[in-house]
Amino acid sequence: MERRQHGRFAVNPPVVALAGSSDPAAPLVVLLHGRGSHEQEILTLSEHLPLAFSYAAVRAPIAEGGGFAWFANRGIGRPVAASLRSTMDWFRTWLDSYAPGGRPVILAGFSGGAAFAGGLLLDDPARYAGAAILYGTLPFDAGVPVVADRLAGVPVLVAQGTRDTVIPRELLDRTWDYVHDESGAVVTARRDPAGHGLTAPVVRALGDWLATV
Repeated sequence: MERRQHGRFAVNPPVVALAGSSDPAAPLVVLLHGRGSHEQEILTLSEHLPLAFSYAAVRAPIAEGGGFAWFANRGIGRPVAASLRSTMDWFRTWLDSYAPGGRPVILAGFSGGAAFAGGLLLDDPARYAGAAILYGTLPFDAGVPVVADRLAGVPVLVAQGTRDTVIPRELLDRTWDYVHDESGAVVTARRDPAGHGLTAPVVRALGDWLATV
């Protein structure tokens, strides 16, 4: 359940499922599930990704539809700014204790988790070694700076489905255009004739991208 304390999320750490390398110095890939899902579901991705990484699948803090969500929505793909800020601060409290500065951290989010990953990256680009935005949108108009060159030099993977009917096409296109034309990121991107779900080619592309990062 969502717990609040003085208008902010309680300080309880998240539920985290781990896989991959147990070396505390190994690069850490944080897997962020979609809205209404949970950490165990997205952890299965790690079975298809490089063994040299550590994987931490984090459970979002807000109960939603039998699963969990990262933020309250104004509409699909449109976070409430105050909610996004609360969960980002909560996440950073955990991350900074689990992976202190100096350990590479890469974010990989699907759907709602992609928006959350994008928010974290835009809020503090220097904290992360890269981010994968999978079948989701960046959190525009939600209190994080989506400005020119904000992600200068940061590796970013964007994967979208041309038949995705869950995330509004306007937001997918806006994400695609921003990452390519304005962000300054080192971009790897693909659009496949798929709906709203990870496909085998995209999972392989994620693994290849992680190996280069």
